[in-house]
Formats: sequence, structure tokens, C-alpha cells
Amino acid sequence: MEKAKEKLGFWALAGLIVGSMIGGGAFNLPSDMASGAGSGAVLLGWLVTGIGMIALALSYQNLSMRKPDLDGGIYSYAKGGFGEYMGFNSAWGYWLSAWLGNVAYATFLFGTLSYFIPAFNNDGNNWPSVIAASLLILAINYLILRGVKEASLVNLVTTIAKIIPIAIFIIIGLFAFKADLFSRDMFEVIKLAGESGTQSVGLFEQVTNTLMVTLWVFIGVEGAVVVSGRAKKRSDIGKATVMGLLGTLVIYVLITTVSYGIMPRAELAGLSKPTMAGVLEAVVGPWGAVLVRMGLGISLLGATLGWTLLAAEIPYVAAKDGVFPRLFARENENGSPAASLWITNLLVIGFIIYSHFSMSSYVAIYYMAGTAIILPYLFSALYQLKLVLTGEGYKADENKTGDLIKGIIATIYSAWLVYAAGMSYLLMVSVLYAPGFIFYLMSRKEQGKKAKTSDWVLALIIAGFAVYAIVLMAQGVIAP
Repeated sequence: MEKAKEKLGFWALAGLIVGSMIGGGAFNLPSDMASGAGSGAVLLGWLVTGIGMIALALSYQNLSMRKPDLDGGIYSYAKGGFGEYMGFNSAWGYWLSAWLGNVAYATFLFGTLSYFIPAFNNDGNNWPSVIAASLLILAINYLILRGVKEASLVNLVTTIAKIIPIAIFIIIGLFAFKADLFSRDMFEVIKLAGESGTQSVGLFEQVTNTLMVTLWVFIGVEGAVVVSGRAKKRSDIGKATVMGLLGTLVIYVLITTVSYGIMPRAELAGLSKPTMAGVLEAVVGPWGAVLVRMGLGISLLGATLGWTLLAAEIPYVAAKDGVFPRLFARENENGSPAASLWITNLLVIGFIIYSHFSMSSYVAIYYMAGTAIILPYLFSALYQLKLVLTGEGYKADENKTGDLIKGIIATIYSAWLVYAAGMSYLLMVSVLYAPGFIFYLMSRKEQGKKAKTSDWVLALIIAGFAVYAIVLMAQGVIAP
């Protein structure tokens, strides 16, 4: 494994984080935010998300230093703090989120390319798009099989390349920004179309409406923690996490702010994907739309690569630790997690095909990806709190107040995300969580152990929600 364990430095780690976070979501922020919130609520949404994510990132930084033996990061914290089955569910949920995110990216990519290649449709889910997306996933699979370090360097290059059109958008947008348009009805009640007709939405619900969008564009903040076992220096993990988060937060706030200062909220909400293209086109003409779509193509390629790295690493590390079945720990001669890669990417391709038949939208898929990752985030925050309260990993006279505040904020933020996800998506994601218990039982059997009674009880509860969700989906009450 020596060749495989080629270590990643600070810039490679930072590139992995930024590359994973700045994907397709950044290019669709104007309409995704405008569809549920006014400009004032959006600013508050970013404030809430910024505080919550910074607290979460600082918690990860603290945990990586207090518990250097937990190299699985986001899953190992749930396992270390709350037991084997909760650790497994955290790993399973993160894995679900990662490969569902790649389905969303692939769908969005070929929907974007339809602007240049009419054979692909705008939703990215016709057969030419499905076939092309599947071939792309297989190509990325081949690249990573050649070595993790090589793939991370490609990801760093694509990260730099996609920042350029975003920077141009922000600079031009700042010159075209109209303060009076942005401030118009900032904190007013807005009217949104709902299942029972047009509804009035107040400030609190508007802010809540932004949280799943902001969560989606920040998923990946824990990327350096996930691959912590491959980091050259332990200290680089926390630095890369915090720097990547702060830099990305500034970019996102600027994208959203300038968009609300260029077009009214209702017009932003009605733009077709990618909506940054529509905003820039309104200012400079057609070449702006072309520039954004080119940048989006690069961005989605880089994000898909970055998330494939993370998606394969989670079950691989979990299998090495005995949480996932040993199958996921198999490597090739280059030290890449070959079995985990193949299983992950075949699932991605399978769900891309399913999305074609179910006509699932990009937004619906990323909502599912965001919902799946809430549990791992929540239990990481709770573990931060647990360490502070028990004093584990601290010196007897060490001041823990700062870490306590981080843990409380991160926990409140993660709990709010559960509320923001909504019951429909929580139920649908339970359908994907439920089969995980089979793999958990397999891993326990390989270690000569049995599941605890509490594990069975929790598994039956999840299965009950899954069955209820399937019934509701069959009746057409809920749908992705």
C-alpha cells in the first residue's frame, strides 16, 4: 500500500474541498435561492449557513486534532461517540449523499451541454444524455483506478479553471449591481406557489427555504477530513477545511447578492438552468451565457471527479475499519479502492437511468443528496459536544468554552437542517438507508460479532419509515 498511500499536501487537500463544494450548485444559485426567498432572507440564510458551517468546520478541525486515530473522519466520529451501528449509518448516509450528488452533477452537466449539442435535452435525462453521462462516469472511474494522487491533481487543475468564469461573473455583476433593486421588499412576505395554491411565506420560512440550497453547495467542506489518512500533515486538514470554507462562502454570497441586484426575484426564479448564464446574458449579451456554460462544464467535471474520490474513500476506509464488509477494502495494484469505486459508480449509472424513467429533476436529486448527509453532520456535531462535556482528549485544566460553543452552534444548525429537509425527503431517503442494515450484518458476521438488540430496534424503525415512504410514493403522494 506504500505506493497507494501517496500523501496529499495542503493545496491538494484545499483543492479537493473547493472542487467538491463549487460544483453545479454555484451556477444555479440565483434561481435556487429566488424560488423560495427574498433578498433579505437570502442574506440571513447565508449568515445562518456561514455560522453553522464554520462551527461545523471548526468542530472537524478540533476533532481531527483531538482524535487523530479516527482517520475515517465524518463516519468515525459517529462510531467513536455513539456506537457501531450509528457509525455505520453515518458512513452509509455520507456515501449515499456522495454518489447521489454525482447523479445530480451528471444530469446537470448534459442539460447544460444541450446549449451546444442539441442531442442532449435541457433536463439532461434523455437517452443521449444518459449514455454520455454513463460513459463519463466510467472514464472517471478509469482515471481514479490509475491512482488517487493523480486524480486529485486533475481536480486541483479543474478547480482553478472553473473559478475564472465565476470571478468574471462577480466582477461584471458588481458594476451592474442596482442597490435599489436589491433592497426592494427585502424582508417582506412573498407569495409562492404551493400544493394548495399561492401561499404567503414569512421571513423565518424563507430563511429555512434557503438552507437545503446552501447545504447542497457546501457539501464537501469535510472532504479533507474524509481523506485524512492520506494527508501529509495532520495540521493541514484543519487549515485546508477552514480556508476552503471561508473562500467558498465569500464566492457564494457575492454570486447571490449581485444576481438580486441585477434582476427582480420573480425573474431570477423563472430562469432556466444554469441561471448564472441568464443573469450574465442580461448584462453583456449572449457571450456571457456561453462563458458561464463553459465554466459550468469544467466545474461539473471537476466536482464529479472530486465526489467520486470521496464517495469511494468512505466505504473503503469503513471496510478497513470493519464497519463495512471487507469487499469494499479491495485495492488494485495502484492502491486505489477498486471494489469501492466500481460499486459506487455502477450505482451512479443505475440511478442516472432511474432518473430518466422517473423524470427526477436536478433539484430533486440534490435535495435527496443533501438530506442523506444531514445525519453524518449531526452526529459529528454531537460528538464534538460529547468530547467537551466528558473532557475526553483534553487536559484537566484546559479551557473548553470555545469548543463547547462550536459544538452547540453546529448541533443547532444540523438540527435545523433536519427541519428544512421536510418530511417527504426524509421519508424517501429512509428507503435508501434501510438496505444498509444488510451490509452492517455482513460486516458484523465477518468479525464474528452479532448486532445488538438496540441495532435491530433502530433498523426496524428505519425500515418502517421506508415501507411507509414506498406506499406514499406508489400512491403519488410524494415523489423525487
